[in-house]
Amino acid sequence: QVQLVESGGGTVQPGGSLRLSCAASVNIFSVNYMGWYRQAPGKERELVARITRVGFTNFADSVKGRFTISRDNAKNTAYLQMNSLKPEDTAVYYCDTQHSGAHYWGQGTQVTVSS
Repeated sequence: QVQLVESGGGTVQPGGSLRLSCAASVNIFSVNYMGWYRQAPGKERELVARITRVGFTNFADSVKGRFTISRDNAKNTAYLQMNSLKPEDTAVYYCDTQHSGAHYWGQGTQVTVSS
């Protein structure tokens, strides 16, 4: 079993920044990737960003150039730095990973972008 605990969500004005953290209960060297999804009300959950074990990253087109993903292996934590936030970034953000053939989700953290 892998537990993922997100933190760092909140309310921010348009143009602001937030950094989300996802702490894993296992050594993240052992997982295939660490990823972030989001789900807005009435919409499907969508992939935001992902970082693989060897450091390759990919991003949704809607966040390219504004969001970055990183990992601190010593802390078993992945981060999502979100800059230039827009109201359409408002959603619950979920961390996910895959370990030993099983997929795991965190509980989610709310991000609200509003003036």
